[in-house]
Amino acid sequence: MPHAPQIKIPATYLRGGTSKGVFFRLQDLPAAAQVPGAARDKLLMRVIGSPDPYGKQIDGMGGATSSTSKTVIVAKSSKPDHDVDYLFGQVSIDKAFVDWSGNCGNLSAAVGPFAIAGGLVDGSRIPHNGMAVVRIWQANIGKTIIAHVPITNGEVQETGDFELDGVTFPAAEVQLEFIAPAAEEEGAGGAMFPTGNLVDDLEVPGVGTFKATMINAGIPTIFVNAEDIGYTGTELQDAINGDAKALAMFETIRAHGAIRMGLIKTVEEAATRQHTPKVAFVAKPRDYTASSGKPVTAGDVDLLVRAMSMGKLHHAMMGTAAVAIGTAAAIPGTLVNLAAGGGERQAVRFGHPSGTLRVGAEASQQDGEWTVTKAIMSRSARVLMEGWVRVPGDAL
Repeated sequence: MPHAPQIKIPATYLRGGTSKGVFFRLQDLPAAAQVPGAARDKLLMRVIGSPDPYGKQIDGMGGATSSTSKTVIVAKSSKPDHDVDYLFGQVSIDKAFVDWSGNCGNLSAAVGPFAIAGGLVDGSRIPHNGMAVVRIWQANIGKTIIAHVPITNGEVQETGDFELDGVTFPAAEVQLEFIAPAAEEEGAGGAMFPTGNLVDDLEVPGVGTFKATMINAGIPTIFVNAEDIGYTGTELQDAINGDAKALAMFETIRAHGAIRMGLIKTVEEAATRQHTPKVAFVAKPRDYTASSGKPVTAGDVDLLVRAMSMGKLHHAMMGTAAVAIGTAAAIPGTLVNLAAGGGERQAVRFGHPSGTLRVGAEASQQDGEWTVTKAIMSRSARVLMEGWVRVPGDAL
């Protein structure tokens, strides 16, 4: 019987922050995949190696974790005052779907460098030496991200001495500004706090009732106190990811929190929306040893945060969840703010499984409603491989 030959598609494999993903220019995709739909999803799943019942993604570019099962499509922007449109697809590892419901904050750091190298940013906006300001339209959530990309001798600078916990080697710093990060299209009427409260009593059948801050900023996130669910906030991945009962508990919390946030109507819908919302637990500072062996002392941080991503404890911190942490920390009375000691603050440094991270946010209250003008954090990005990705011809 005849077999379809492989096709090859121009692609770049990049690390952005503590994530990796396969990046495409929209114009380079096969025609059927240049528009949203089944053909695009099928192609991206085949590129990554999903769905894989073995959970390894051996036959694809994915790395079998939420941080490495990612795809990005970038195009010249049709939006005024923006350079590029950035669309993020979180590919499920063992199930046949791509989740388009949210952004990846880590890979956001790689969008500017990729767009510049790919000729998607007007050359007049790129200095020979200095900082290129790339205006990104995040198409999943309809938000603006400003990336400050270092340029040396007319090219993106990738090497440098900026260190990011969760990334082994130093690189050049890329500062990101997430403009008005509250996700307007999410939840009840698009409110930053969709329930109308900074803190709610969240009832989770089979788990219990406990305090929760549910916020739409960066990415919809449900924050709970670590001690309320039996943790200290110093946990590393092995303490949770090998515990089937704990993983089931977190997924139940996520599903019922999603209902309270207005993101889904039934618990069953959570299975087809794995990327959002996130669940994170917070605690006051205390000493612990990060996964790298680096000691983190209580004096190094304002609070501790651990976050779940695609059903597992993240090895560091998702960039979008960091935006949610910074935003919630800036608003007095949230669980995140209280864990950090309460009061008004414009930035926090929090401890995560791989070390620490600083994130800032500018918040203000008008007519009783909280707004955040922007959240700021630094990441790094680097091209790992470029050329073509190959997939069987029947992948469309």
